[in-house]
Amino acid sequence: MRSPWQVTWSVWHALFMREVLARTTQDRMGGLWMLGEPIMMVAFMVSLRTFIGRTREIIGAEFIPWLIIGLTGFFMVRNAIQRGMSAIQANQALFAYRQIKPVDPLLVRHAMEGMLQTIVLLILAGVAVLAGINDALPDDVLGVFFLWLSLWLLGLGCALVVSVVVRLVPDLERLVKLSMLPLLILSGVIFPLQRFPPAILDYLLYNPIAHGLELLRARYFDGYHMLAGVSLEYLWRWIIISLALGLALHARFERRLKAK
Repeated sequence: MRSPWQVTWSVWHALFMREVLARTTQDRMGGLWMLGEPIMMVAFMVSLRTFIGRTREIIGAEFIPWLIIGLTGFFMVRNAIQRGMSAIQANQALFAYRQIKPVDPLLVRHAMEGMLQTIVLLILAGVAVLAGINDALPDDVLGVFFLWLSLWLLGLGCALVVSVVVRLVPDLERLVKLSMLPLLILSGVIFPLQRFPPAILDYLLYNPIAHGLELLRARYFDGYHMLAGVSLEYLWRWIIISLALGLALHARFERRLKAK
C-alpha cells in the first residue's frame, strides 16, 4: 500500500505531464509569447529611452539588465496569479478522483511557471552577455537565487489566495486582470521608483512586489542604489501570511471549489 506522500507525488507528476502536454499542443504560441513578451518590452523601452536620450539613468546598473530583471521577476508573480485563477476550473473534471485536491493543479502549474520564467531569464541574460552588455551577469549568484525564490513564493501565496477568491466571487477575476498593468508600473518594473514623489512612495512601498524587485536588483548589481525603505522582512511577512491564508482558504472551501 502506498504512503500519502507517494500518492501525492504521483498526482503531481500526472498533473505536470498533463500541463506540459496542454501547453505544447493546445497553446502552440504560448511558449513563443513567453519569451517574446519580455523581449518586445525590453526592445520598446530601450528604443524609447534612446530616442529621448535617457539610456543610462539607473544609478549603479545598466538599463537593459536592470529592465530584464524587473520584467522577468514581475512576470513570474503576474503569471502565477493569472494562471492560478484558471487552474481549478481547467482541471474541474479531475476532482472526481478523491486523491486530487483543488490545490494540486495550482501548485503544479505554478512550479511549471517558475521553471519557464527561470529559463526565460537565463536566455535573456545569455543574449545580453553575447551582445557585450555590461552587468549582464549577477554579482551575487546565491543572493539572486534566494530573492528569485522569494518572488516565486510570493507569487504562489498570491495565487493560492486569489484562486479561491475569484472562484467564490467570479466578478473579481476581471478586476484582478485589469490591475496587472497599473501594478507593473507601480512596482518599479520599467521606471525606477525613485522618480516618484516621496509622498507617493510611502504608499507604493506597501506593494511587496516592489520590495522583491528592488532586493533582487540589489543582489544582481553590486553598485545598485536600492530605494530607501525596502525591507526583506516585509517581503517575507507577505510570503508567510499569503501562503498560510491561501492554504487555509483552500482547506476551508475545498468542497465548494470542487463543486463549481
